[in-house]
Order: sequence, then C-alpha cells, then structure tokens
Amino acid sequence: MRALTAAALIALAATPALAEEVGRVGVDWTGNDIVIEAIEDPKVQGVTCHVSYFDRSIFDRLKQGNWFEDPSNASIACRQTGPITLGDIARGPKGEKVFSESRSLIFKSLRVTRIYDEDHQTLIYLTHANQVVEGSAKMSISTVPLYGAK
Repeated sequence: MRALTAAALIALAATPALAEEVGRVGVDWTGNDIVIEAIEDPKVQGVTCHVSYFDRSIFDRLKQGNWFEDPSNASIACRQTGPITLGDIARGPKGEKVFSESRSLIFKSLRVTRIYDEDHQTLIYLTHANQVVEGSAKMSISTVPLYGAK
C-alpha cells in the first residue's frame, strides 16, 4: 500500500500545474470573454504566472463556425510571489512544460514552457499554441530574475 501511495505522489508531482481562474472580462454582446488564470509553477516555489486568453461564446461559435477551436492568442506575466526555491527543473535550451490546456477538440493546446537561463540567473516563461499542423507564431514571454534564489 505504501508503494502505491508513493507512486501516486510521484505521479502527481510530475504532472503540469493546474490553472485557477481569477478573472473573466466580457468583450462584446455575444458573450465572448477574456479569461485570466493563475498558474503556480509546480517545480519553482514562489513563482506565479497569470495567463490571459480569449474564450469564444456559443453564439460566436454558431456565427463563425469552427465549433471546436479557440484562437491561439494568449498573454503571460510571471512574478515572484514568495521566496523562490528551485526544484528539480530542466536546464536545457528546450525547457520544460509547466502547463497545458486544450484549445480545440484534439489538435491544439495552449502551453506554458519554462526555460532556465543560468548565465543570467533568470527563469523565462513562454506561452504559445501547440498544433499538430500549421503551428502558430503567436506567443508571449515573461521573465523572473532569481536574485539569491535557493
């Protein structure tokens, strides 16, 4: 039983972060919204990212077609929200996925990737759409300096 519990805890720690909706702003009369979510980095204590993205209404989906997909546009801002403690993070130039959320039925997701710039002691957070076909060039980055982080 202990081995099963330990395995479950390890699997939970390895999963990407969960987002918490902290704001929603209506942008038109059809019900389209801009959603703002808070994402705490699961491997870097003391860093929280806020991601904003467009959420299409049912009326907009009926009018525009393309029922199963939201736009790729997103913005990100990450800040130190407590003492920073680096966990076991990826240190290579490709970084590590922190968060992923579906933006279509199966082919597109919104992702947050963390890249560690060791030379400049900075964490770089990139938000972008990941698509099976025709990747999007729409992206946003935010940086968090590691002044004396552990």
